Amino acid sequence: QNDGQGLDGWFSRGQRSDRAPAHPDLNLTKQPLPWSEQYKGKANLHVFEDWCGGAVRHLRKNLHFPLFPHTRTTVKKLAVSPKWKNYGLRIFGYIHPFKDGDFQFSVASDDNSEFWLSSDDSPSNSRLAAFVGKLGTEWTAPGEFSKFSSQVSKPLRLMSSRRYYFELLHKQDDRGSDHVEVGWRVFLPSLKFEVIDSSYISLYTDESSLKMNHVEHIPQTLASHSGSYLWEAQQDEHGADMLKPDPRDTFFLTPAIEASRVENVLVPCAYSPTYVVKDFPIARYQGLQFVYLSFVYPNDFTRLTHMETENKCFYRESPLYLEKFGFYKYMKMDEEEEDPRQRAFLFLSPDHFLEDEEEEEEGVDSPEPTDPLPEAKEKSFGPVPGAKGKETPPGEEDELGLLVSSKRGGALSLQPHLSAPVFGGKARTPGPSKAGAPREDKKPRKAQEKVYVTRLQPGKRKAPAQEPVFPGIFLYPKPLKKVLLRSRTPQKHPIASSKLGTERRALPSLLALGTEGLFSRETHEDTTPAPGRTAATTDYNSSEATRVEGTRVTSFLKMSETTASQQEEGKGQEEEEEEEEVSDYSYETGELQQSWLEDSINWQRTFSVSSVDFELLRSDWNDLRCNVSGNLQLSESEVVDVVAQYMEKLNEKNGGIYTLLRIVNVEKRRDTARGNRYLLELELAERGQRTVRLSEYVYVLLHQGKQDDSAEANPEGPALGATEPQPSTWSILYGKPILCRPLRLSWKQDVMVHFVVPVKNQARWVQQFISDMARLYGATKDANFNVILVDFDSDDMDVEKALRDARLPRYQYLRRTGNFERSAGLQAGVDTVEDGHSIVFLCDLHIHFPPNILDSIRKHCVEGKLAYAPIVMRLSCGSSPREPNGYWEVNGFGLFGIYKSDFDRVGGMNTEEFRDRWGGEDWELLDRVLQGGLEVERLRLRNFYHYYHSKRGMWNARSKKPPKD
Repeated sequence: QNDGQGLDGWFSRGQRSDRAPAHPDLNLTKQPLPWSEQYKGKANLHVFEDWCGGAVRHLRKNLHFPLFPHTRTTVKKLAVSPKWKNYGLRIFGYIHPFKDGDFQFSVASDDNSEFWLSSDDSPSNSRLAAFVGKLGTEWTAPGEFSKFSSQVSKPLRLMSSRRYYFELLHKQDDRGSDHVEVGWRVFLPSLKFEVIDSSYISLYTDESSLKMNHVEHIPQTLASHSGSYLWEAQQDEHGADMLKPDPRDTFFLTPAIEASRVENVLVPCAYSPTYVVKDFPIARYQGLQFVYLSFVYPNDFTRLTHMETENKCFYRESPLYLEKFGFYKYMKMDEEEEDPRQRAFLFLSPDHFLEDEEEEEEGVDSPEPTDPLPEAKEKSFGPVPGAKGKETPPGEEDELGLLVSSKRGGALSLQPHLSAPVFGGKARTPGPSKAGAPREDKKPRKAQEKVYVTRLQPGKRKAPAQEPVFPGIFLYPKPLKKVLLRSRTPQKHPIASSKLGTERRALPSLLALGTEGLFSRETHEDTTPAPGRTAATTDYNSSEATRVEGTRVTSFLKMSETTASQQEEGKGQEEEEEEEEVSDYSYETGELQQSWLEDSINWQRTFSVSSVDFELLRSDWNDLRCNVSGNLQLSESEVVDVVAQYMEKLNEKNGGIYTLLRIVNVEKRRDTARGNRYLLELELAERGQRTVRLSEYVYVLLHQGKQDDSAEANPEGPALGATEPQPSTWSILYGKPILCRPLRLSWKQDVMVHFVVPVKNQARWVQQFISDMARLYGATKDANFNVILVDFDSDDMDVEKALRDARLPRYQYLRRTGNFERSAGLQAGVDTVEDGHSIVFLCDLHIHFPPNILDSIRKHCVEGKLAYAPIVMRLSCGSSPREPNGYWEVNGFGLFGIYKSDFDRVGGMNTEEFRDRWGGEDWELLDRVLQGGLEVERLRLRNFYHYYHSKRGMWNARSKKPPKD
């Protein structure tokens, strides 16, 4: 195990780039442990629970693999089926052949598995003999030993006088009938594989009397070694921006500027922000509403962009809307040159149009945005009363500030991509929406009309007989005898496809729909989709057809033209065709479907878009609804203004010896009424040689009595704009803000930090936490922190011995009896701290700490002023710090840093109400901290993770007895 000496060891601890036996970093077990005849009849079994994925490589990515399993037990044969999910198994021991000769082995499992066999009794000589799958998607039925070629090993010569070390790895996800079994046979092709039972296996060692943190006896092999999870994680490059290096991560290692150099650089000023709610009555658990977020510069990439495929809450759009319409409303499609053959008719007045009352719906994969007014999009996409004749001129913005595409100059505003029928009958709406159904039987109302559809009214113009719009579109075009359809008052017709065309213009085929009684018999029927109805298919990628007098034709063609034979056939077969499905291409000349047509795709479509900054939609309100957005971003112009003024004052006091090298980090807490607080972290060159770190709080104090409290007078921009650049940051109506040093708001760089953690029977996690603390000490060389573990009678490990053996600067072990109580454990740990001027950090056990955690806690804890509640990223099942899939725990305040004196002043933990339960004690403490007049700093902390774990086996939970079957 790499203890992480130095930062290189922290970021790459245990990295192994090779699994070859000769690699010096692999601590393989070469010498087997003493063996006894009493070990026969069983094999060692290690279980790793709470881990997703179906591949063995997923098991190797587990933080605890292979030394710290959840359970250590034994099995009597190499055929195991726990009937559980999301776990991994490691079965190891010895095989004793019943005769000399060549043997073949085969492994079967659901999901993946690997069978390793050594050439002797040494674990280090193990080699992969057989396996099921590599990707996690492969599986076999029980006893299916020949599904994959990889399942069966080559013939291996074994001797009955020897024992051979073996190892079986199995990974199961949350689906399927879990099982893993190993069969063997003497090398004769006619023999079947038989499961290896208790007669031919033995233990590697007896673990029954060992504590769970005693791991020296566990064999490390090429299949399973302590660097497995790091090696496997290196094979896959993860897309999280937060994994990229950032100067913030290591800035604490830069020597600090001398305190005397920054004293009295700025004039002192009183610091009393208006958002502090001292002595304000706060209802239970309502303190969350009084926590505000800070702004950060430069971008720290805490936004979980790699998780936004599943969660797009950052964009402040309805998930239902995004799923249906996507982001097309932010795009304005460019106008396109018209084909003379497809030129629309010129209508001189709106009276030449037929009106569509029913709202039309857009296909999921439509390539264009919708044009209806914003109200129609938001309210179930229904029609807008009183919207008749309203069109948005080109370039004009709608109510959402988005460009709306339209056509003018006597032409129509057509939406060819809309696909829902605007009339009743058998034509059904594709997709799940039924927006048009309720208004089916209502008479047309012109007040609801929004979109003109290019159809001629009957009797006003005859359809021109010209060649098809899309010549040669059918596979086997035949000359058709043209029959002019009879003309009556037309019903409402659907726009025929979700991708009807490539331009917003009238197609000649749409202008000739004056047909007799089109859907006249079906107008009043329910439009609930029925199986097999083909008037409009449910496939968004296929063209929709309309039925004309019982004959399906496509609106891409002139609907005024069809064959007489089709009309006759349609009358006799109408009912049958209603139950048929629209088939795909027909390559038989005798069965050509003239009614079928491909979607037309315009690969040359271009669009216009304006630069959009979605940060402008965010505020410093503690948003509990979106858990993938990162820290609020601070505008560069504002930062440059503040830093420039501070550097001028700094050099004015110190004779100009400092040069700004880099702005590493700036954090802003906004107070529009009184002034903004900044934490400046700058990398400076002292006399052009020595590099130093400056990390100081400054305050931009607005003139009292002259500054309006409204958002309009805020020099930093409106409350709605998180990064909106201001033309002049400091120009305000009544004078100039003062850059000053806030009184009693300075942090101590060497103050003691006490990590307080209550534990009970979580050996693998306790050992991991202690190891992480030891690595933190090795990486930072910072001795000013203390680990306080409050142990509720753990019987699976010796916690005190583990603390004593670890390389920690200091620790305290406190043993308590009885059931686990988080509040009581935290309070007991804090009570052991005697110095009130030190920081206590109330902590959880399942945490991965970044190397700058101590620096981050100290910077954001100020006695009497500030407490710190960093937001942790909760990893998903199967994720790790190297593959951080998950979300920010925006609701949790259980990780909390505060000065001991402030903790005592607000009353400490509530140990009375939260005696036999936990959950909510952090919110209750937050209420009292805020009422005590403290600010709570709330920031997403880079590389700060909460490991995934279930509640199984934790604390006071009792497990049911497994069924005997």
